[in-house]
Amino acid sequence: MLNDPLAAALSKLNNAERVGKREVVLEISSKMIKKVLNILNDHTYVGSFLEQKMGNKVILVVSLLGSINKCGVIKPRFSTKRKEFEKWEKRYLPSKDFGIILVSTPKGVMTHLQAKENNMGGKLLAYCY
Repeated sequence: MLNDPLAAALSKLNNAERVGKREVVLEISSKMIKKVLNILNDHTYVGSFLEQKMGNKVILVVSLLGSINKCGVIKPRFSTKRKEFEKWEKRYLPSKDFGIILVSTPKGVMTHLQAKENNMGGKLLAYCY
């Protein structure tokens, strides 16, 4: 039984990146994982991904670019205000303006930089650099 599908997906991405694979198959598929992959694609951490049906389940085939140093989920999912993002940047990112923190806001999943621009807080989901 899988307790956290997002953590499993990011862990699989991280491990495949470390080994040097060019493609990884995620057998877990959800709207949240797709949104996270879209954001990682926009920031050129991963390439494009395809959604394929295998019988009655959907798999995601993600092409890797070799640009992920580390990615993972943030547990527990801390609630944060707009003014507190700097504290979380210091904790989860290696330096300022290097990497992204993914935040679930009332307007959807976005990076901490977009959340700052929109002047909103939310729950921390994951980080990637």
